[in-house]
Amino acid sequence: MLVVGDVMLDRYWFGDVDRISPEAPVPVVLVQRTEDRLGAAANVARNVAAIGAHAGLLCVIGNDDAAERVIELLAQSSVECFIERDADLPTTIKLRVLSRQQQLLRVDFEKWPTHEALLAGLTRFEAILPDHDVVLLSDYAKGGLTHVTKMIEHARAANKPVLVDPKGSDWERYRGATLTTPNRAELGQVVGRWKSEEDLRERVERLRSALDLEALLLMRFEEGMTLYTDAGVVTESAHAREVYDVSGAGDTVIATLAAMIGAGVPLVSAMRFSNRAAGIVVRKLGTATAQYSELFPDALQEN
Repeated sequence: MLVVGDVMLDRYWFGDVDRISPEAPVPVVLVQRTEDRLGAAANVARNVAAIGAHAGLLCVIGNDDAAERVIELLAQSSVECFIERDADLPTTIKLRVLSRQQQLLRVDFEKWPTHEALLAGLTRFEAILPDHDVVLLSDYAKGGLTHVTKMIEHARAANKPVLVDPKGSDWERYRGATLTTPNRAELGQVVGRWKSEEDLRERVERLRSALDLEALLLMRFEEGMTLYTDAGVVTESAHAREVYDVSGAGDTVIATLAAMIGAGVPLVSAMRFSNRAAGIVVRKLGTATAQYSELFPDALQEN
């Protein structure tokens, strides 16, 4: 699996709150523990590796301490790195401050990559594409997928399935992708508000036809997910009875879907595995993975 897109470092500060600041009406957090996790496309690659598939990650990061931490965590997750460095780019950090498992504050550090670094990434993509079976494009609107249209064209010309986790209202840039995996809000930005399931189906079919998309998987989180293809519409109910944290759940869904497709699993069955994986990660705090042992417990028992 080749994952391409925006990469970030999810940094967590955990602490206790027992007073309000005398300087302003805000809580004072006494930090007790810190933790770094891979975010965005890096979390997608981490999820691919967690269920036993080979994961490669192509991205642009800076030359700072956060970049080194990302590379370290990728190595720990058994992800092969194809890194383009941008000396002027501060590696994206999402800093979250939590107390008693509640998020109090998020601070973002980010900047758009340079044109030269992005072109170098496109050249690297063309070079390594033949070595991969499936392409995942993880768009977090941070600039890493500026050349996404050309990447899709190259991958489809090479008969590689292309899965896109989309962002924004301009889906023309995803034309020709095999499958997109929007959530309800992301799909609504493109097709508008729907009045019924039938209205939604008609809007999705028009979108698929206009952009030459083979399939669309709508993530509904607590309501499960719905797959739209030429063969029809299939809906799966959610597996999780308790939703603890949905952050990163979309990363898990597209990673599992790609791994299943790469293994030759039919699309409807691949969706069901993805739905099961989503039910696993939403019961965990922050960006997380569904492990092979969690996704395929019966296989381990048989062995």
